[in-house]
Amino acid sequence: MTTVAWFHCFAGIAGDMALGSLLDAGADLDEVRSILNRLPLDGWAIDSVATTRCGLAATHAGVKAEDTPVVRTHAHIAGMIEDAALPPRVRTRALATFAVLAEVEGGLHRRHPSQVHFHEVGGLDAIVDVVGTCAALELLGVDVVRASSVATGTGMVRAAHGLLPNPAPAVVGLLASVEAPTYGRDTAVELTTPTGAALLAALVGRGGFGPLPSMAVHRVGYGAGTRELDGLPNVTQVVIGEAVSSSGPGAQPLVVLEANVDDATGETLAHALTSLLTGGAVDAWVTPVVMKKGRPGHVVAALCDPALADGLGAMLVAETGTLGVRATSVDRWAAVRSMHEVEVDGEPVRVKVSPGRAKAEFDDAARVAVIVDRPAREVVQLAEEAWRRRPDATPPTDAG
Repeated sequence: MTTVAWFHCFAGIAGDMALGSLLDAGADLDEVRSILNRLPLDGWAIDSVATTRCGLAATHAGVKAEDTPVVRTHAHIAGMIEDAALPPRVRTRALATFAVLAEVEGGLHRRHPSQVHFHEVGGLDAIVDVVGTCAALELLGVDVVRASSVATGTGMVRAAHGLLPNPAPAVVGLLASVEAPTYGRDTAVELTTPTGAALLAALVGRGGFGPLPSMAVHRVGYGAGTRELDGLPNVTQVVIGEAVSSSGPGAQPLVVLEANVDDATGETLAHALTSLLTGGAVDAWVTPVVMKKGRPGHVVAALCDPALADGLGAMLVAETGTLGVRATSVDRWAAVRSMHEVEVDGEPVRVKVSPGRAKAEFDDAARVAVIVDRPAREVVQLAEEAWRRRPDATPPTDAG
């Protein structure tokens, strides 16, 4: 089953609000602290404070950090996260959050992303918020993150560079980078902060915004912002549950990852498929296409569990050199199957059995063909006949 977390951003989202909502939903604070302690950082503390906003019970993630004149670059923060012994998905999600922030900030300040100087978002409290949120998601077993439309405020906000329009340029850039649906509330408060927007851009991504997904709800949490707002609970809601397919019973939710490439060799494409399958993809394939300017190219695709989408997407980028990966949620109805073993000339050959069909594993047949000096197609035929002669050769039936 796939565990989904949906952030309802009706009053915006900030780093402490995201973390607070997950703590309120049941993430263990001591375990979050334990993961955060792996970072080479001193001078911070975190508490979980029960509170209310407009009468709604919520949790505020109280992060306290020492004031420091240190201004960290993206390269500095990325190195810190890389060097810490964080759980793999925590590290991947945290790195992705700061990477998308660096990309947007670099565009705003005309700097290379690695040289972007983080001010507020590079402070201890922001680093704790980001890594703590990723740690809480991991502790709750969240595989996929989704979000609603994102509320923003109006007016002006004060930042390290002085007064900026609200929503801040970084917030607008981050939400625009993933085409997040947004709307403004007529309140002169920074409802969505750069840290909150960066978490959404990295963890939700393009195409992940919308109403509450189909799920069996298991947990709900509310993360409080620091202010009381007139007539609006200043909280971010998170709803966590098991994904339920809207396409009917028995459907398995999967993700199709795709990348268009026009400069990869055949060897590179073949190796990319092998890497994707080794990395856990259910299937992977290459389709020839004609791309812009009439150039011949290929679409490299992988079908995978949503929990593996981030890692396999990064692998697709690394192996093909593509500049982008798109993802599409799909449903799959897979026939029930089981694996059995027979012998051909004393050598084992696996046979995959599904309703109405038994098929020898070709890799096994090819290996045995060399050993027993028979054509591979003959070994396949003998293996399938050997299965049919077995007294237990009743194919599995479809599960109802």
